Amino acid sequence: MILPASSLFLALSAAAVMGYLVVATAHQRLGQRWAQIVFAGTWVLHGSALVAYWLGHPNHFGFAVALSITAWIVSTIYGIETQLQPKLRARWVLAALGALAVALAVIFPGAAHPIASSVWLPVHLALGLASYGLIAVAVFHAWLVKRTEFDIRHAQAQEDHPPLLALERLMFQFVGVGFVLLSATLVVGAGFAAMSGGIGWRWDHKTVFSMLAWATLATLLVGRWRLGWRGKTAARMLYVGAGLLLMGYVGSRFVLEVLLARP
Repeated sequence: MILPASSLFLALSAAAVMGYLVVATAHQRLGQRWAQIVFAGTWVLHGSALVAYWLGHPNHFGFAVALSITAWIVSTIYGIETQLQPKLRARWVLAALGALAVALAVIFPGAAHPIASSVWLPVHLALGLASYGLIAVAVFHAWLVKRTEFDIRHAQAQEDHPPLLALERLMFQFVGVGFVLLSATLVVGAGFAAMSGGIGWRWDHKTVFSMLAWATLATLLVGRWRLGWRGKTAARMLYVGAGLLLMGYVGSRFVLEVLLARP
């Protein structure tokens, strides 16, 4: 059942969606400076909407909220990166995805969950969301690498893009940090399950997909270290790992909340 959201959450979410859509559809007319300002203001609105969600729906969570938080983390890292790499220009893509994520969180605000009996459960959740965000940033960089390679092959101007090797290096750095956080997520989850007598740790879809994602990302990092994987091979492995990770929580919760209408 879809729960009624607070008016503040709705207002902030609507404003965030509008801001993201402005950047996504009119970034060229706005110009670099104004697009940056509107994106930063929308980022603040998005974060405020997430805070309002927690205030209005304590102990609630769901797949769409997880996507919204992930999108906000990606936007945060992008904002920091653009200060270090001014040529990193793909704001319209993140704005379009941000608008979709915020809208989904309004339509599907999640379901009530029991109050955590241990501090390790919120830690497990926070680590999982952080790993989602960093792997998503890595996927974004893989897309930038592919776009830059396309421009190089077609002899298009490169002054608006960061160096290809710098993008690829950043992609693997984000994969590495995301993998460490994902590993910590699984360890904390297993530890919490052990402390609660095995409750909470089951070989269900979420666990299986998360473990498969971990194995795929581990293979990618080992392949990069030992075999020098890069380009299409590395990107494909990253896409597979990210897809499996997405299916781990978001996919399973989508099936339960939307298709089966179960909390």
